Amino acid sequence: MASGSGAQTAAKPEPADKWPTKPLRIIVGFGGGSSPDLVARTLAEPLSRALGQPVIVENHPGASGNIAANLVAKAADQHTIGMLINGNMTIAKLVTPSTPYDPLTDLAPISLICTAPLLLTAPVDAPGRDARDFFAAARTAGNRWSYGTPGIGTVGHLAMELLKTRSGIAPIHVPYQGNPQVINGLIGRDIQLALLPPGLGAAQVHAGKLRAIGVTSATRSALVPEFPSLEEAGIHGFQIEIWTAAAAPATLPKPIIARLSALLSEITRSPEVRQKLFQQGYQAVGTTAEGLASRIKSDTDLLRGIIVAQGVRAE
Repeated sequence: MASGSGAQTAAKPEPADKWPTKPLRIIVGFGGGSSPDLVARTLAEPLSRALGQPVIVENHPGASGNIAANLVAKAADQHTIGMLINGNMTIAKLVTPSTPYDPLTDLAPISLICTAPLLLTAPVDAPGRDARDFFAAARTAGNRWSYGTPGIGTVGHLAMELLKTRSGIAPIHVPYQGNPQVINGLIGRDIQLALLPPGLGAAQVHAGKLRAIGVTSATRSALVPEFPSLEEAGIHGFQIEIWTAAAAPATLPKPIIARLSALLSEITRSPEVRQKLFQQGYQAVGTTAEGLASRIKSDTDLLRGIIVAQGVRAE
């Protein structure tokens, strides 16, 4: 919020070398303990030390993270950024046309922080001896099987729709409020499969509550190397990831974005932060702003195709 005389309401741009002049806010679109929240809090302390100002994480959950993303897009104080997920920065407006911001024009990429493949999971007594047998059973079941996701238009939803086209299976979509409810649906055998974040899914598999079918990466993932890739199961050309990235309002001066990008990239790649992110189920990346922009474009192009082909709409 600008200070000074009432006639001047817009914040005056600050030189990047003198910025920030007050605490920096990191807006997160999910509650405390969620993956984006843990990522933001992992970065907050080292970023505060680098900037010489407090870094405060604020949680604004709702609308699959789009409430928070809109707050970031509309922020005019030059001291607000967001820790956002794939959908918030790619296809939010394609899935929900009433989304009050355009991710491609109202948000400025800062850095791709971390990524992870998804883990295809099923009830512990799912049919088949291995992944190939499981997919054979799923093809036979057709639309008598169903799959769960944290909501319409989430990466888990769009990825499953893409998997259906690549594998010849046809389960029906059942949206839940979040991944904990999806897991309960799998354990209770209300649904037959779901794509989960690897750390979350692996914990349930190791506890003997779910079965792992495979990960959505071209090869086995260092995050969960004990599980095969879906490529090994004969599902070729199907690689999709979830990711968390730092973004700013598009109005934030470019020199400040460049400084933040350099700092966050360096912090993310540090051994301490890399290890913490790995423990949270993510592989650290830490790109330039341009690197994140490239990832946004490629993911938007891929997911737009699914949305158009399947007619996905959240409203």
